[in-house]
Amino acid sequence: MTDCTATTGIERLNPDGLPPAVGYCQVTVAHGARIVHVSGQIGINASGELVGADHRSQIEQAMRNVRTGLEAAGASIHDAVKSTAYIVDYSPEVMGAFAEASAAVYGADQPTMAITLIGIAALPDPRCKFEIEATAVLP
Repeated sequence: MTDCTATTGIERLNPDGLPPAVGYCQVTVAHGARIVHVSGQIGINASGELVGADHRSQIEQAMRNVRTGLEAAGASIHDAVKSTAYIVDYSPEVMGAFAEASAAVYGADQPTMAITLIGIAALPDPRCKFEIEATAVLP
């Protein structure tokens, strides 16, 4: 079993017997007293404007929105234990946009958490191509 980097109060594990995890952890175990839930964030900025029609720009803004929500609760992206992302019109190319957006937001300080990516037909706002929610644990 490998540890995906430990954070106080959070164990991030890739147990033997599960496929190798690249860029995420298979299991997170939280030992905290405070749980933070950031609701689904989309590619709309604080002014209420959609940042672009493409996956890349919307994914980046949604990730920035998650970071802002976590920070408002006194957490950071490294306190996150789980996220779920919904991708409209999923394709392998979209995963490239996801990686580029993550690099733009987090740089070399990439978070590791349990993550689920789900390809979907549409979101409630038909202009949106991506939504992500996150759960963090604080001691």
